[in-house]
Amino acid sequence: MMISKKEVLKAQDNWGSGVVKIGSLKNDRTECEAFANSFLNDLYSFKNGPVLFKPTKCEIEQFRPTKEKALSYFIAGENRACEEDNGFAIQPWTNVRFENTNLILEEKRAIAMGNYFFTDLNGDDAKVEYTFGYKLIDGKLKIDVHHSSFPYKMNAVT
Repeated sequence: MMISKKEVLKAQDNWGSGVVKIGSLKNDRTECEAFANSFLNDLYSFKNGPVLFKPTKCEIEQFRPTKEKALSYFIAGENRACEEDNGFAIQPWTNVRFENTNLILEEKRAIAMGNYFFTDLNGDDAKVEYTFGYKLIDGKLKIDVHHSSFPYKMNAVT
C-alpha cells in the first residue's frame, strides 16, 4: 500500500504546528526544550538512521546530521551545538503553511517539494523553498531529508 497524500499533508501540518508551538514556549525555557526534543523525536528519524538536515539560516555549519545540532538550530540557547544559531523556531512564528509543488509517493517513502511560508507576529510571510523526505517507520512518517533555503534572487544587471 502506498503512502497517501493525506498522510504527507498531516505530517506537514504536525511539523508546522510544532514549529509554532516551540515559538509559543520561548519564555519558558524548560518547557520549550522539552517540547522541541519531543518534536524532533516524533517527527524526525534520528533514532533510525541518518538524517540529511540542511536548514535555511545556516552559513558556517550548513548541514546538521545529529539531533543535537537540529535542536540547536530550532531553539539555540546557552548550550547550543552550533554557535551561529539564533533559534529559528523561537522567532516566534504564528503560522506555517505548505504549498507543495509535487509529491512522490511510494510504499515506504514519500518526498515533498515546494514552498512553505512562515508568518511572523506582524502577519508578514517569509517564503522558503523546501524538500522533505519521509520514511514510513512503525506506521508513522518520519523526516529523514530536510532541505530548505531562501529563493534565489538574481542581482539586477545595469
